[in-house]
Order: sequence, then C-alpha cells, then structure tokens
Amino acid sequence: MFKLLFKYTKDGWKSAMLGPILVILEVIFDLGIPYAMALIIDEGINNRGGDINYIVKLGLIMVGLAIVAGIFGALSGISVSVASCRFTRNIRSAMLEKIQEYDFKNIEKFPVSSVVVRMTSDMRMLRMAYTSIIRTMIRAIVMLILTAIMIFRLNSALANVFAVAIPILGTGLIIIMMKARPRFRILMSKFDAMNAGLKENIEGIRVVKNFVRAEYEEDKFEKVSKDVLKSQRYAENVIILNQPLFELVMYACMIAVAWYGGNFIIAGSLTTGQFMSYLSYLRQILFSLLGISISLTQIVNARASVDRANELLDEKPSIDDSLADKNLLVKDGSIEFNDVSFKYFDEAKKDTLTNINLKIQSGETIGILGPTGAGKSTLVQLIPRLYDIKQGQIKVGGRDIKDYSLYNLREGVSMVLQKNLLFSGTIKENLLWGNPYANDEEIIEACKKAQAHDFIMSFPDGYNTVLDQGGNNVSGGQKQRLCIARALLKKPKILILDDSTSACDTNTDKKIQEALKNKLDSMTSIIIAQRVSSVKDCDHIIIMNDGRIDDIGTHDELLNRNEVYKDLYETQLQGVQNG
Repeated sequence: MFKLLFKYTKDGWKSAMLGPILVILEVIFDLGIPYAMALIIDEGINNRGGDINYIVKLGLIMVGLAIVAGIFGALSGISVSVASCRFTRNIRSAMLEKIQEYDFKNIEKFPVSSVVVRMTSDMRMLRMAYTSIIRTMIRAIVMLILTAIMIFRLNSALANVFAVAIPILGTGLIIIMMKARPRFRILMSKFDAMNAGLKENIEGIRVVKNFVRAEYEEDKFEKVSKDVLKSQRYAENVIILNQPLFELVMYACMIAVAWYGGNFIIAGSLTTGQFMSYLSYLRQILFSLLGISISLTQIVNARASVDRANELLDEKPSIDDSLADKNLLVKDGSIEFNDVSFKYFDEAKKDTLTNINLKIQSGETIGILGPTGAGKSTLVQLIPRLYDIKQGQIKVGGRDIKDYSLYNLREGVSMVLQKNLLFSGTIKENLLWGNPYANDEEIIEACKKAQAHDFIMSFPDGYNTVLDQGGNNVSGGQKQRLCIARALLKKPKILILDDSTSACDTNTDKKIQEALKNKLDSMTSIIIAQRVSSVKDCDHIIIMNDGRIDDIGTHDELLNRNEVYKDLYETQLQGVQNG
C-alpha cells in the first residue's frame, strides 16, 4: 500500500502534504474548545458567581475556535480530495502504460473484465484508503495523542482507563485485519468472474437473442451474482466485528470514567469543569479510535486491491527488446525462417509449429492455405514478434527480428488479424490509425485499393461517418475492407492479411488481391485464406498442416503435384459452378 502511495503521489504531493498539516491545525483548535468549557464552569460559574461577561467572552472564543477548526477541516478535505484523485489517476495511467508494453502472452494472462475491475472498483477502494490514511487516520492519531496529553494533565489516575482500553482495541483490530485480507482478495476475483460473464453477454447479445438464450444467460448471471454475494458476506462477516468491538470498549471506558470521575469529584481532586472537559476529551478519544478503526477497515479492504494493482504493474513483458538497436529500421520485406519451432506454453507436450524453414523475397505475394489448427496464424504472428520463439531464427529485411526494437519492427509490418476491430469515432479517425499524418488523397487511395471507397461515399457523411464501438453499424465485409485500408495507409514493408477477406464477396476479394499484386510491388504481401481463389495468383502458395509446411509452389505446380490442394480447388470450383 505505502509503496504505491509514495510512488504515485507525484504531482499531488503538495496537496498530500498540505492536507495533514491542515488536519493537525484543525485538531489543535478543536482541543481548545473543551478547555474553554472547563474555564466557563469552574471560573465563570463556580468561582466568579456567574460572571456573564467572562462567560460570554469564553463562549465567543469557543465559537471562534469552532469556526477556525471548521475552515481548516474544509480546506483539508478539499486538499486531500485533490491528492487522492491525482493518486488514483496516476496509478490508472501507469497501469494503461504497462498494458501497452505487454505482448500477447501477457495480455492473455489478464482478461479484459479483470483489467476493467482493477482500474475502476479497485481504484475506488484505493482512493478511499488513501483518503483515510492522509486525513482520517492522521487526524485520529494526532487527536488521540494530544487528547491523551490533556487528560493526563487533568488527572493521570483517571487516564489509566485508556492505558488498558487502547491495547485491547488495537489487538482486536489487528486480528480482524489479518483475517479479512485474504477474504477480500477472493471477493475481488469473484467480481472479475461476474464482469467477465456480463461483458460476454452484452457483446454477444445478438447471438443470445438469435438463439433465444436470454433465460439461460439470466440464470448463469444469477449464479455468478450469488457467488459474489456469498464471498461478500464471507468477507464482511469479519469486518462487521469492528463496530461491536469499538462500541464495547467505548462504553466500558465511559462507565469507568463516570464511576471513577464521580469519586474524584467527591474527594475534591477533580473539579466539575475539569470532569466535563474530561468527558469531552473522552468523546474525542473514542471518536479518534473509531476513526482509526474505520481507516484500518478501509485499508484492509484496499489491500486486496493493492495486490491486484501490483500484479498488473509488476508483470514483466515476456518479450524484451532492451538490447535491440533503436536506430535499426526494416529496409525491405524479405522474410526468412530458419529451423523455427514454437509453442505457446512451455509445459505443452507438442509444438504448435515444428521445424519451419522458409524464404520469402521482398515484394513477393505469398498465399497460405491449410486446415483449422494448422498453425497459419501462429506463423505470421511470429514475424512482428507478437510472440517470442525459443528455437530457431526469424529474419526480416536480412536481420534477426531480435535486432530491431519492437517499435521499429512493427512499424515495418502491418497486420490485419482474423478478428477485425474498429474503434468508436469517424471512419477517417479509424483510418488514421494506420498513419496519423496521412492526407485525404492518401486515405482515398488506400480505400480504393481496399475496395472501401465506394461504400464509404454511399454514406451521407462519407469519411466523417461515425462508427459505433467495434464498428457494429457496418457489415462484416465493410469492416474488413476498412481494416485493410487502415493497414495499407501504414505503407509497410510487409503486409499480412490473416483471413481478412472472408466476409467479402468473391468479386471484391479478387479486386483486393489484384491491387495487392499489381499496385504494391515493393511491398511483401502474405495472405492467409480459406478460398483457393484468394491465393491462386500469388507468387507462391504455402500448404500447412499440423504445424508444418507440407508444400510450397505456384498454383499450377501445386495443382499438378499436391492432391490436397487439387481436391480443395476442385471442390471449391464445383461449389461455385453449382451455386
């Protein structure tokens, strides 16, 4: 907790320092009120026989003390609020920055729903704990210390009541904290699971409605919600002991003070005014203990959130490019695989790719075919180093990909993944992801090559058409063409299309392939497809199966010698003719 507090206070350190100072001043003025009340009783009423002027004078002093204390309290609240907001903002920014450093392997470790909870609910818990530490707890501790000094000055014997009570309360709170922490960690993991299910349901609402599975999804969500409720009760059952423990100690102290204080008044060792101020200080001490108790409770609740934030912040990217040449750029689109084997998990018994040897010349257009699970997507994802290989070597532009910084390597490679993603905003804003500095002519040229310009211009607002989140207000084929145009705007040395025209009709697909083949000769293109028609005009076609390269050749060569390719071609050709 304190590691995060010191590291991410940064620009909020002035407010974080000012808040406790103002709190201390508030406490000092608060402590003067019971003392002034004692003087009114002992001096103004008892000794001076009801001196009105003296009583009014001290009464006005009490009002002044209360006003000044209130002003300091309000200012400290504002200052602490600013500091706490900046604190959680800095952590959120650090978390997002860290996520940008992750490679695919790291990303798979933290589901989206879990990251969202860590950056919202967990941050809210941290903000409350931060506020408690620099305001509530500091105020309570300073109040407790200064009030203890005052009551020892009034009557040291009566003050022994607190010398017994405070260790009892402190021990109880420590035990509660130790028991509660692991329970709240379990609770937050249950929140992750609930949010994951909720996110999946909302994203897949069209499928849910199509299959009339709303009732099933409701039952599933209710079950997860009950798990959250059960975990919350399990955690709260410990925390709720805090209040009864505090009240038990508080009322025991009040009874003890009333009993012994009354005896001291009768014995003449304590005045009525001193006893009344003593009761006020007693109330302040007890409320200080309550403040400490509340703060400790919030800190306990936040410890699980701290652990979860640290998990994300301390995660080390599995791909390290610290030794790479930051000035090395990809000079051309040549690609070379030398004895490359790869598996996603070290403990996996079988490699996803086995002994891959492949050479692609710069400017070539390469097609890749193969059944599902053959390793096609895995093969191309290794080129921009989205995953790191443990065996073999991959070269791009004649250099080992590990010689490049990740930024420079990925600047030279543009990839359209199987799952196309567009962001909320205009079509133009989405296209500029490929090149933020592209002008309108370049944008239109890329869209024409991707066969997207015509349908964009059919919209009333053209390139300024606003897309929903995920691009849900355009068709699958339109979404694919926009993603291809975005990739072309990047003007990469290597363009990878991972089954990225599957939702396009055959004629559109053909036009896109022709644009890639005839108009972008300086760029290496790799096209993963399920249709032979999408790759038959490529310079070479790679046939993959079970993580290996089975054959490489042109369309005619494979048609003559590869039975798998021939069967696939004839089957698809017959399907087109029958259609």
